[in-house]
Amino acid sequence: MPQYMLLLHEDPTGWAKLSPEEMQTAIEKYMAWAKKPINRGGKRLAEEPGKVIRHTPDGPRVTDGPYSETKEMMGGFYTIEAASYEEAVQLSMDHPHLEHGTIEVRQIFEM
Repeated sequence: MPQYMLLLHEDPTGWAKLSPEEMQTAIEKYMAWAKKPINRGGKRLAEEPGKVIRHTPDGPRVTDGPYSETKEMMGGFYTIEAASYEEAVQLSMDHPHLEHGTIEVRQIFEM
């Protein structure tokens, strides 16, 4: 069955606005969703923005980032199994991350 990445994008400052009780509730929702049988793994990314390596005519260039014009960054990912993009999207509609950001659904290329 095809696998899909759910790329979780968010404004990291939004998490700081949650009360301890709201944060605990959010964590419990994520943990419950991670136990679904469609889930094949996932991870939260560290808070620092990381590094970006780009090709330039002078060779690879490393910069801090990723930065864009928005405040949103990728905060984590899940891998799920679904028969089609439509099913992957449908299976993602109850993901608790939708309360905190956006989800990008991408099919994993199989060789």
